[in-house]
Amino acid sequence: MNLLLVSIGGAVGAICRYLLGLVMMKRYSESPFPIAMLVVNMIGSLGLGLFYGFHYGQTPAASAYEEPLFLLIALGFFGAFTTYSTFSIEAVQLFQKKLWKPLLAYISLSIVGSILMFVIGLMMMK
Repeated sequence: MNLLLVSIGGAVGAICRYLLGLVMMKRYSESPFPIAMLVVNMIGSLGLGLFYGFHYGQTPAASAYEEPLFLLIALGFFGAFTTYSTFSIEAVQLFQKKLWKPLLAYISLSIVGSILMFVIGLMMMK
């Protein structure tokens, strides 16, 4: 049952990431760095923080890995919605093109921004 919950949440999260990414790439096709995945990861981090704050009031203990809602939403949906692998690819592409300022901005905004968005979401629900 746990694998089914993670799978369902993951399928929905991946589809949402794909669709939002398409919208963002069309809207910001001339962006100096990969805005689509930056926005997706920020929204995903905020959403995960909101979920944790609302459902747990804090970051959950390891025992949460057995809870159906955690498996469906936190692990499944938000695990598939956000994407560190695409972030890594896009950062390497900027590096290979020697686009130093966009690379630094993308890395900084992605890492610091995602953490801040998670904390904001968590605090909003406390």
